[in-house]
Amino acid sequence: MKSQDETLEEWCRALLQAYKLEDVQVDVNAVLSLAGVAAHAVVRPAAPLTTFIAGFAAGLAAAPGREMDSASMDSALAVARSLAADYGKEATAGTPGE
Repeated sequence: MKSQDETLEEWCRALLQAYKLEDVQVDVNAVLSLAGVAAHAVVRPAAPLTTFIAGFAAGLAAAPGREMDSASMDSALAVARSLAADYGKEATAGTPGE
C-alpha cells in the first residue's frame, strides 16, 4: 500500500503531465503548509482557494514565454502565507481576554 506522501507525489506528477508541465517542480510540502495556514488562520475552505490563487499568481508572474521558476512559486506562496497569517491575527486581536 502506498503512503500518503507517495500518493501525493504520484498525483502531482500526473497533474503536471496532464497540463504538459512535466518540467515544473512543485514543493508539495510548501503547498500543503500554505493550505494549513489558510485553513487555520482564515476558515477551512480558504485552503484550496488560497493554494489555487497562489499557483495562478505564480503562473502569471512567470509571464508568457518565460519558464516557470521556483522563485515565482516561492514568492506567490510567501505572499499568500503572510496574508493568511495576518488575517488570522487580526481576527483574533479583537477577542476578549487578549
